[in-house]
Amino acid sequence: MAVAESHTAPSHNHASASCATLAAFNKAAGDELRLEILRVLHRDSYGVMELASIFDIRQSGMSHHLKVLANAGLVSRRREGNSIFYSRAHQAPVDALGDLQQHLLQLTDELVLPTEIEQRLADIREQRASHSRSFFEQHAGEFSRHQEQISEFSVYASPVANLLDKLPLEQRNKVLEIGPGTGQFLGELAQRYNTVFALDNSREMLDAARTNSEQNPLINTRSIEFIHGDTSEALQQGLRVDTVVVNMVLHHLASPAEMLRDISELLLDGGQLIIAELCAHDQDWVRESCGDLWLGIAPETLSEWTAQHQLSEVGSGQYLSLRNGFQLQIRQFSKPISSTWQ
Repeated sequence: MAVAESHTAPSHNHASASCATLAAFNKAAGDELRLEILRVLHRDSYGVMELASIFDIRQSGMSHHLKVLANAGLVSRRREGNSIFYSRAHQAPVDALGDLQQHLLQLTDELVLPTEIEQRLADIREQRASHSRSFFEQHAGEFSRHQEQISEFSVYASPVANLLDKLPLEQRNKVLEIGPGTGQFLGELAQRYNTVFALDNSREMLDAARTNSEQNPLINTRSIEFIHGDTSEALQQGLRVDTVVVNMVLHHLASPAEMLRDISELLLDGGQLIIAELCAHDQDWVRESCGDLWLGIAPETLSEWTAQHQLSEVGSGQYLSLRNGFQLQIRQFSKPISSTWQ
């Protein structure tokens, strides 16, 4: 009898655990506010205070809703220094809920958020972007010194240039560098493409890139067009390119995922995206010293964001250890030859 009891108990516990998981999932999905939170987390991650501000509720109330969503495996937590940021979970807590979770998220993505929530979202993004612009406006002349606290330019410039030489492109007509800094990499691009676009939302940094390019005898500045603005404005101008290069920029952006969505539209069919970016780290000092908004980007998060916009990774990427314990990822992504963009 003892043997029989010990045999049946695990089966009962397993069934109870499955019921508990399903119950937690249904509880999380059965609240209008929590569905709107999932909708807001579609392409970006937010801290508790940001989400409380977006939905105009107390922080304690938002923490409760996030806990319910986390217990259901619908959101994941990521520590950024002393803060916790929430994003939608990549996978369901158990395989059996995978299809159900995907269907739920697809439905939430069709929700139309109230105008006031959309406005608060825009306010949060502008606060982030303003912080970044302010830093570079004040420290444009010291950019290289700040950047080299993390990585010297040559560490990622050479691997990125090597990738450019191997890109499977039918033509090398137009290339866009987003956030060119002081313009150090523009010479490499000008040697390889007929037209180079340098895009930056900081006028001071763009002026520095233009001045340095004009002083470089190896660069024909007539092949470089300097654009003040962001990727959304580049899209409005009708810009389309064969290649996009993003060197050490994502961790400065208000919404890296939103920019990747824009890049997918800026690229022509068969176009190539090259990203050099810090992997996730815990060195909070870079916020104040280097103007970073994010403590790097986890490789799996970058993979998730690019996949959402039908950008397929080419190869397995390069991962380089840097000074002070940082790690750099250099990744290449390709836009399909034939694709339909939503």
